[in-house]
Amino acid sequence: MPDRNFSKHHARRWIRILSALSCSIAGMAVLQANAFDFNDVSSQAQSLAQERYDAPAHSLSSSLSALDYTHYRDIHFKNEYALWHGQGLPFELGFYPEGMVYDTPVEVNEVTGDQVHALTYAPEQFDWSANASLKPEELASLGYAGFEVRYGLGDGQRHPVMAFLGASYFRAIGENQHFGVTGRSVAIDTGLSSGEQMPQFKRFWVVKPSPGDRYLIIYALLDSPSVTGAYRFVLRPGEDSIVDVQSRLFMRDKVNKLGIAPLASMFYYGSAQPSNRDNFRPAMHTSDGLLVRDDKDDWTWQPLLNPRRLNINDYEMPRLAGFGLMQRDHDFSHYQDVDERYDQRPSVWVEPTQNWGAGKVQLIQIPSPDETNDNVVAFWQPQTLPSKGQSYDFNYRMTFTSNEPRLYSNQLAWVDSTRRSEGEVKQGDTSRKNDGTVAYIVDFRGDNLKSLSAQSVVTADVLPSDNVEVVSADVARQPVIDGYRLTLKLRVKDASKSQDVRAFIKDGTGHRLSETWRLLKTSDA
Repeated sequence: MPDRNFSKHHARRWIRILSALSCSIAGMAVLQANAFDFNDVSSQAQSLAQERYDAPAHSLSSSLSALDYTHYRDIHFKNEYALWHGQGLPFELGFYPEGMVYDTPVEVNEVTGDQVHALTYAPEQFDWSANASLKPEELASLGYAGFEVRYGLGDGQRHPVMAFLGASYFRAIGENQHFGVTGRSVAIDTGLSSGEQMPQFKRFWVVKPSPGDRYLIIYALLDSPSVTGAYRFVLRPGEDSIVDVQSRLFMRDKVNKLGIAPLASMFYYGSAQPSNRDNFRPAMHTSDGLLVRDDKDDWTWQPLLNPRRLNINDYEMPRLAGFGLMQRDHDFSHYQDVDERYDQRPSVWVEPTQNWGAGKVQLIQIPSPDETNDNVVAFWQPQTLPSKGQSYDFNYRMTFTSNEPRLYSNQLAWVDSTRRSEGEVKQGDTSRKNDGTVAYIVDFRGDNLKSLSAQSVVTADVLPSDNVEVVSADVARQPVIDGYRLTLKLRVKDASKSQDVRAFIKDGTGHRLSETWRLLKTSDA
């Protein structure tokens, strides 16, 4: 069963939150060919787009709708009913029943060679003993709400490595990881005061693997009032799990905003924004920053925040090289949570495998009173708004990793951590006194920094917006990580206005040594 956040952050929750705020497939040629393929799903999506939207029916009993997360989680799919169980294949499929907020059944089909057949739900496939009050007739009328892919990672035991559950949400993990960032098919009107639209995967096809396969192919049909779509997911689980996504969208109607490859995560508090309440956990988040790379190999890191009010930031560029919601900090001592294991949540990096054209990465951060809300969303927004009746292809690769440095440029250091503090000065008696500034302590690390001698001159370029005064920017060796520490002291002129500060470190010749660290806030109000 996916973790608490995956079960709670479903389509309707996003609608409630945002309304309340008012506000390629390169490398796949070697994969096996089947009689059923992406073009079949695309044909269905195209035909569906020419029809009137038919909203799915919701018919759960009051008892099933009233299940809370704990009771829904206690419904277990029995292993002996797993698809391909005992057949000596590398993958198995387990299923989730309708219940709680998952009140829309999905159709799941198996593709074997040139044969396609639907999989059938049955109550006896599940252990309902923790919900003994549910009546047999209630259970008999249900269907599948979603499914999980199981695979042997590390210890050889089969564990869930990918899951589809709710609207068009999906997650994947690699070895020694816990489910964290959530992927989604497409974001429509997200962050607008009109409220967002939640497309749903209504039908899946899973291709039966061969015994030697180390990948699994999954097709999905998307439906919504404004958009239909065909999707092909190729999952390659491992130490880092890779998901290659091929998508084709058909515009049934116009939209005001389209987000491609959307990612959702949670940031409650952390070193860049400490908690204002007593808590033995130093940090609670499944991602700690947004990373963006453009086609000029410029890398920007923005630490995440839990803002006081809706915060929307844009990164415009003529061509995207990649973006991701990252969890760079994997030190358990920085979280101290043995249940949620935030230290084992992966980063998710998105790389287009075709030219998406001009547009922007948009980061939306939503105020959250606790850790149960996925309050961070990031996606690519094309510069040109799609037209009704047109189709669009967006192909990309998603990497789920806890080894983030493998993704970075080896020519640049990266931000290892960001810590916020009161600015201070030392007194004559060595005591420290608040000097009225806000300090950000930014540690950079990277192989290029290790080669610098003790005599090397390293300084910072700091570019503030008009509303921010840079009081000081000091760079010193950080010997613990064999990197450098930038201590920025800032004074905000008007807390009700936006703040934007960019900074990177450079050597004595002016040569850039690091990615850009960026503080970007709508306001402190």
